[in-house]
Amino acid sequence: MFHCHVCGSNSAQQKRVSEVFVLQERRILVEDIPASVCLRCGEATFSRQTTEKVRRMVHGAAKPVRSEEVDVFEYA
Repeated sequence: MFHCHVCGSNSAQQKRVSEVFVLQERRILVEDIPASVCLRCGEATFSRQTTEKVRRMVHGAAKPVRSEEVDVFEYA
């Protein structure tokens, strides 16, 4: 059963989301991750299996499908 650790809601919808992870000051985008997304606050929660697969991917078990350059702004 789903329970949002942010707002406490018990309602979620299964969606595919994108997340940016930071490893050794390098940003890595993982797209199309299956997640339970809270219907109240929008927080995405991943299963243990999904979390482990993403961990293996970003630590070198998979090759990126593409690389993209991004603009970076500093809010000052």
